[in-house]
Amino acid sequence: MNLTISGHHLEVTPALRSYVMTKLDRITRHFDQVVDVKVLLSVEKQKEKEKRQRAECNVRVKGNDLFAESAHADLYAAVDELMDKLDRIVVRHKNRLQDHQADALKRVYA
Repeated sequence: MNLTISGHHLEVTPALRSYVMTKLDRITRHFDQVVDVKVLLSVEKQKEKEKRQRAECNVRVKGNDLFAESAHADLYAAVDELMDKLDRIVVRHKNRLQDHQADALKRVYA
């Protein structure tokens, strides 16, 4: 799995990088066919004060690209919210793959 963590208008500290990596373990626990992950952490200068910190993530899995984003006043809370969203998306994608494979087997053996 290729992992890219970058920052826009902020410096990605080692503590922030390790926090994102530990949170990404949830994604690989559910779905092990992750090819590439790109995380973009940014601070919006022109936005309202409450949701200036943004976190975006592109996950490339076998056969599909998944995207999630979140905004919050605290960057760590934005990362938490992002990983919750991404976790739901990955589980839904995994269920779709399993449902299609089960339907194909039913058609073959029916």
